[in-house]
Amino acid sequence: MSKTDKIERTLDHEIAAMSNQEGWQTKVILAGGALGAVVGLVTSWLLVRTARETRGGPPAISTGDAIKVGITTIGLVRAIAALGERK
Repeated sequence: MSKTDKIERTLDHEIAAMSNQEGWQTKVILAGGALGAVVGLVTSWLLVRTARETRGGPPAISTGDAIKVGITTIGLVRAIAALGERK
């Protein structure tokens, strides 16, 4: 086997490995997007249901409450992103 053949085999192997890596990345992104959409829909439904039962109309969300939820959401996103750092 010539040196060129060995290099071509190595390159083919690396390209195949990269394709496999891209496959799992796409799956993770799609699963995360789907899960995020489902969680968002359920959360919105719960907010609407609770507001309807207690107020009879749209929810009264204060700026302070929105900031608290935003900070909590950022913390959750950071915690999920940190899961990728584990070895």
